[in-house]
Amino acid sequence: MLGKRVILGMLAIVAFLNSCDQPKKEVQETKSEENENVQKIIDELGLEYVEEGAKEVITYEEVNAAQQAWCDALVKIGQLKEEGGDYVAFAEQVLSEAYNYDHGKVFFKPTLAYGDQTFRSSKKGALAYFVGGDSDYPQDNGFALKPWVKARYDNLGDGNEGIQIYGSVAITMGNVWVTDKDGAEVMVDKTWVFKKGDDGKLRIIVHKSALPFVPN
Repeated sequence: MLGKRVILGMLAIVAFLNSCDQPKKEVQETKSEENENVQKIIDELGLEYVEEGAKEVITYEEVNAAQQAWCDALVKIGQLKEEGGDYVAFAEQVLSEAYNYDHGKVFFKPTLAYGDQTFRSSKKGALAYFVGGDSDYPQDNGFALKPWVKARYDNLGDGNEGIQIYGSVAITMGNVWVTDKDGAEVMVDKTWVFKKGDDGKLRIIVHKSALPFVPN
């Protein structure tokens, strides 16, 4: 009788240990699936370097979509201003969704900024550049309020040559063309760095913009 109790006790212990081990197996299987998905994207894109332990890999399509969304948002800010809409609220929304200000650092060097306000590391400074009206940034008239009626981008080289992807970080270099309502077009040199957040959204962490150099 005692022997049967011992055996039953041992079986209960084994069952308990197996139940404790089950969540670990599920976590390991989940991580394995994540690693396989990441590796699949790495292979498909032909990436040479990916940050160690990357859980997400940005695709070229995501980068191009983010660049186009930026261009569209710039046009819409000016359009809302012309139509009497709340362009400031929309600009704030763009800065929250397209930039990393609400989640961490952003290095932003706007095209026409200068002096001690050349770099805009805060959302407040970025908002002032796009829509003006901030006494702390008296030189800002609102770059997006021109208004621009069209904006387009192009990366360096053919296809996606102007995009570098390093796991959850992507770098682009190329140009942006903006057109005003009189049809005048301006081109700026543009470098963006995007970071993919835990929510799967791409956000700008570096934005460097400048007018092309023209020798005398």
